[in-house]
Amino acid sequence: MFRKTLLAACAAALTAVPCLADVTPVDPKGVIEARVSAEPKIQIAILLDTSGSMDGLINQTREQLWRIVNTFATAKKEGKRPRLELALYQYGNDGIPAAQHHVQRIVPLTTDLDKVSEALFKLSTNGGNEYCGAAISHALGELEWSPSPKDLKLIYIAGNEPFTQGPISFRDSVKASIGRGIVVNTIHAGTQEQGISDSWAEAAKLADGNFLFIDSNRAVARVDAPQDAELARLSQAMNKTYIAYGGEGKAAVARQEAQDKNAMGVSAGSMSTRAAAKASPMYRNGDWDLVDAKKEGKPMKAVAADELPTEMRGMNDKERDAYVEKKGKERSDLQAQIAKISAEREQYVQGELKKKAKDSSKTMDDALIESAKSQAQKADFAF
Repeated sequence: MFRKTLLAACAAALTAVPCLADVTPVDPKGVIEARVSAEPKIQIAILLDTSGSMDGLINQTREQLWRIVNTFATAKKEGKRPRLELALYQYGNDGIPAAQHHVQRIVPLTTDLDKVSEALFKLSTNGGNEYCGAAISHALGELEWSPSPKDLKLIYIAGNEPFTQGPISFRDSVKASIGRGIVVNTIHAGTQEQGISDSWAEAAKLADGNFLFIDSNRAVARVDAPQDAELARLSQAMNKTYIAYGGEGKAAVARQEAQDKNAMGVSAGSMSTRAAAKASPMYRNGDWDLVDAKKEGKPMKAVAADELPTEMRGMNDKERDAYVEKKGKERSDLQAQIAKISAEREQYVQGELKKKAKDSSKTMDDALIESAKSQAQKADFAF
């Protein structure tokens, strides 16, 4: 039924429209290995309108990415911690070819959260045509969605133009999505009334999702806390416990440092929430870090000598295991310190926010977190 629906939608289009069945799914590094794992998954694809008026939306997402990640740090299903995978798309940007419906996958579903952060900081706006139905269609066909009905699979599409635009019917896209157990949530950057009028509410309803509306120009509330400096120091110390290996290792280390700097450049608070995320079970880097790789069950002897860092190449198997174990212990100690101080910081921040005048309008992170947590609880994830 899913294939017939999509083929019918494609045939009805006036321009060349790629059917989902014709798009080759991507198998990002690490997904195949995770597929055979018993751990539950939370998969979230974020589709951002990057047309000319959406700078505020992008800035809100950049600033609060790590707060979004931290929301799921304590989540469990049937006693097991989930694997969090994020994907990022942009749409509505004239810099993307019309043949792609001005839709571009920036990052496939991945546990490498630094790649998502890196991509967010590279985004820029450019006037264009916002085709919401096409954006959802691309995300359905191009991402490696879990086939398990027990996993939580969410799409969040944010923008401000009518949902009805473009050659692919949004109704076909959202119905195809929920037919695969993927819930579509809409975030309208504007008023509730306009979002209803422009079919953002209808799209969410058809896909069992939430219709949310935000002020994309509102500045994210910032609170400097006395714990910020120590959390930044501990985050840097934790970086030294990573043992880069393989072809991705060197670039990944540089990316990790760059995203620390990006977070700090936004605010001390953003750096603190990033530190908490790095110390959480959601921050996984087994495809380039030996400590995480070992934790995920990869034997050290399976790593070729020329893929190891220089200091490990002369070690035998026993010495390699001991070295990785030592770095892992150092990291665990730092993670425990960060978790404790982060909890103290959160208590302080919440107290300060209560003192300030409360703005009832939501930002991107408020909307996504509120909705995703509610839907996770419906799917039997406990927090």
